[in-house]
Amino acid sequence: MKNIALGLVTLLCAACASYGGSGLQPGVATLAEVEAAMGAPALRWPEPDGGQSLAFPRGPAGFHTYVARFRGDGRLIGLRNVLEPSTFALVRAGMTQEEVLHLLGPPFPGWTTYFEQRDELVWEWRFCDDWGEAARFNVLFSGTTGQVRTTMALTERQSMPFGSGNRRSWCSR
Repeated sequence: MKNIALGLVTLLCAACASYGGSGLQPGVATLAEVEAAMGAPALRWPEPDGGQSLAFPRGPAGFHTYVARFRGDGRLIGLRNVLEPSTFALVRAGMTQEEVLHLLGPPFPGWTTYFEQRDELVWEWRFCDDWGEAARFNVLFSGTTGQVRTTMALTERQSMPFGSGNRRSWCSR
């Protein structure tokens, strides 16, 4: 019985370590080691300096998308959660969809909506706001040009009818 309990604890610890890539050291970890720990990336793109970046969303109900940045030799430069208000602040009107993908990683497809009357495409990400509350960040694109029109963020309580529900317990930092 002790061996089974020990095995379960080890398995749980390994799963938690790979969720956000803790233990992967910049300058040491390789591309193969990051993919082994984090799983297959949802998105991969080349960087101008010869390196590349990989996006690892932890959704749709998760609050994180980790982007791993690599040098040209395949060594990890850094790994960080990009679903943060400081990253959202970098999204500007006129940016392309590709530029937004490189900042935030892919949105959850089930939350992507096109509003025909407004000719507007909306992408949405779930995140933890600065107060530890579950929230949604939306990027609104022109359906014609594919460029950012504007952005908005609401807590999940704000987006529910009459402000019902308390989802703070769902989100921890």
